[in-house]
Formats: sequence, C-alpha cells, structure tokens
Amino acid sequence: MSVSAVPENPPTATATATGPAPQPPSEGLRRTMRSRHLVMIAMGGVIGSGLFLSTGYTVSQAGPLGAVLAYLVGAFVVWLVMACLGELAVTYPVSGAFHVYASRSMGPATGFATAWLYWLTWAVALGSEFTACGLLMQRWFPGVSVWVWCVVFAAVVFGVNAFSARVFGETEYWFSLVKVIAVVTLIVLGGAALLGFHPLASGGSHPFLLQNFETSHGLFPNGFSGVLVTVLAAFYAFSGSELIGVAAGETENPAEAVPKALRVTVVRLLVFFVGAITVIAATIPYDKVGLDESPFVTVFSSLGIPYAADAMNFVIITALLSAGNSGLYSCARMLFSLAEEKQAPQALRRLSRRGIPLTALALSMLGGLASLVSSVAAPETVYLVLVSIAGFAAVGVWMSIVAAQFFHRRAFVRDGGDPRTLAYRTPFYPVVPVLAFVLCLASLIGIALDPAQATALYFGVPFVAGCYLYHWLRHGRRRTAAGAAA
Repeated sequence: MSVSAVPENPPTATATATGPAPQPPSEGLRRTMRSRHLVMIAMGGVIGSGLFLSTGYTVSQAGPLGAVLAYLVGAFVVWLVMACLGELAVTYPVSGAFHVYASRSMGPATGFATAWLYWLTWAVALGSEFTACGLLMQRWFPGVSVWVWCVVFAAVVFGVNAFSARVFGETEYWFSLVKVIAVVTLIVLGGAALLGFHPLASGGSHPFLLQNFETSHGLFPNGFSGVLVTVLAAFYAFSGSELIGVAAGETENPAEAVPKALRVTVVRLLVFFVGAITVIAATIPYDKVGLDESPFVTVFSSLGIPYAADAMNFVIITALLSAGNSGLYSCARMLFSLAEEKQAPQALRRLSRRGIPLTALALSMLGGLASLVSSVAAPETVYLVLVSIAGFAAVGVWMSIVAAQFFHRRAFVRDGGDPRTLAYRTPFYPVVPVLAFVLCLASLIGIALDPAQATALYFGVPFVAGCYLYHWLRHGRRRTAAGAAA
C-alpha cells in the first residue's frame, strides 16, 4: 500500500525487524483526515443495522443478561485486537494496511489472502446495504421500485468516495453522528424510564431497573448455549472497528491520531453497544422481542416518542449508507494496496488529481453491484456463498492482525530493537495477541457447532485455501525457480 508521506518520527529499528521499511508514496494518497474522522469511520463501520435491527434477536436467543454478557466479551476482544492494530498502524501508516502487516510479518501469501478476504467482506456488504436501503424507502415511496433507490444510493456513495479522502471522512463523520445521536438518545431516555421517569408514556406499566433480567426461566432462559451463539454474533457485530487501520495512510500525524482514535473508539463502542443492549434487554421482555421490528422503535414507542418508526427508518437508512460509504472506501484502498505490492494489476494504482484510486474504486463498486444482483437473482446459491465467506472473513482478518503484531514484535526484538522506542506499543505482550488469537479461533470453532452459521466455514476455508494456491501459482513458483537458478 502507498503512503502519501514518510511517517513522522518513525521507529528506527522497525525496518530491520520486518524487512524493508515502508516505501514513500508514489505521488500518492494524501494525509487529509484527522483523529475525529478515524473515530467516526470506525464507529460508522461498526454501528449499523446489526445494532438497530438484530439486537432484538440477540436478546431473544441469550436472554437479557446473556445478551449483555455476550457484548461485554465482544468489546473485550475488540480491545485486544485494537491494541495490536495500534502498534502496526503506527509502524506502517499505509492505506488499506491489513495485508501489508501480514505480508511483512508472515509472508506475502498470507497478506494476499487477507486482502481478498477483506475486500470480499465489504463488496458483499455493499450489495446488502443498497438493497436494504431500497426496501426501507418503500415506507415513504411505495410506488418507486427498489432497484431505483439502489442506483441512487450507489451513485451517492461512489460520488462521495470519488471526490477526495477529506470529503469521504467528513461525510462519514456526519453519517456516523446521526447514528451516535440515536444510540445516545436511547440510552439516556431509556435509562431514565427504567429509573421511573417517563412522562410521555401513556398508560401501561414500565419495568423498573433490571427487573426484566429475572425471567420465568431463570437468568439464561435458553441455557448457556444460547449465550455462546450470541457471543459469536457479537464478534461479527463489532467488525468494522479495524477500519482505523485502513485509513491510517490518509491521516495527519498517524503516530498521534491512530492511538487516540483507537482508545476513543473502544471506549465509545463499549458504552454504546453495552449501554444500548442493556436498555433494550431491561425494557422489552426477551420473549416479545425479535426481528419483526427494530428494538429501538419498540423502546421509543413504549416511551411515547412521536413518529418513532419514521425516525428510526431514517436512522437505519443513514446507518446503511454509512456502512456502505466506509465499505467502498475500504475496498478501493485494499485493491490499491495490492497493486502497490505488485499483487494486483498496476492499473489499480492510478490516482486522480485529488489522490483518489478511481480505478480501484470503480472495480469495487462493480463488485458491490454484482453482489446486489446475486442477492436478487440467486439468494440461495451464489449470494449465500458470498455472505458466508464475508462472515468468516471478519474474524479471519482479526486473527491476521493479531498474528502479524505477534511476529512483528518478536522480529523487532530479535533484531535488537527496544520496544520502549516504539511510538505506540501493544500492552502486555505477548498475552494480548495470543489471547486475541485464541478467542477468535474459538469463535470459528464455535461456528461449526451452530448449523445456522456453519456455512461460513464450508465456503470460507476453501476460499482462503484457494487464495494461497492462486498466489503460489502466480508468484510462488516464479520465486522458487529464481532461487533454484541462483
């Protein structure tokens, strides 16, 4: 991946620890984003329809207490991964950097597989988000076909990304702010109602504090297995926080901005996710919550908030556009980065006058539109395969990040580097990366035990194996032949 400027105050020993130091940019991507943009990009990638729509299903499966515990575990794993990402993002502040971390710490084949996994994750998400936006618009414009809204929203998201990185960051900041306001409103008003203050509610009784947590079937109404399955879902719910690493190469002063953004993001995600799920679980009986209505709408309606359904419809559309905005950005930077590493066609390195990889952006949008078509034309075959791989990829990329940090630090110390000289270093090494890897691996093993999620392994593992095989056929044999000739 390219950088637009040499890192400020780079750790001098890093280059010897991990091979050649990151190269300066090829007239490339520009550092125009700030810490607040990074925070909102990460928040935008995480806080989406999963929080606004799927939390009801989570509560129904795990029970009130189980759902809260699951999201606490998910937040803990996010902190572990972000602690590892911070060291790598400051050391290699390059755009779309995940596969660069893996390539330099574990080998180019692993980097190649990581890049394509992550690209596919967001390309599939683009199709899903445009379709969902079109369906939600039917509430207000039932006479307009869904595909028309898909085209409109795709054009808007592409235009925002094509103009400049600063415009993308600023747009994502405001998109994410709408979602954050909705979550904060839920926590504040819902929390006040649980304390007995709900002046707008008309009639009926409202639960007090955590009385809903003690159900007729105990604290865990569906047993602890329901909590385990929910923990796996929570891991996926927090995916998107790693977008800070993707945007590091276009951030002013990454040595300061990236660690600050990581700390703020983890704290806010903990407060927002755990706070929201606690209010929802305490307000709505677990056996009366599901996927037929957003739990946010249910909570706001119980408080007597006017036009709750319309307001949340707007917020959810904003959430989907925000995720699509971040997803397209991530896809384009990943392809650009692969081209920089000479693992993808060099045409993907072309930049506009504003420093935007337009070819990579257009190809990524085509990938998103292809998944949109498959979601309509072949939902039981092609699209199911893509979604399964995308779900598997979220945890796979986290595993790649923490493993890269582990090997990077080990090589750094072995080559005489002093970790205290690093601008940012992962705390409690090697416990943090090892524990993060084990928990992520456990979640993938757990997927095999859940028939509803096992499809991710059936298609995800062969996809990764195929990436390794392709890389060896395309690049590995050439290196082997060169080595033999030498």
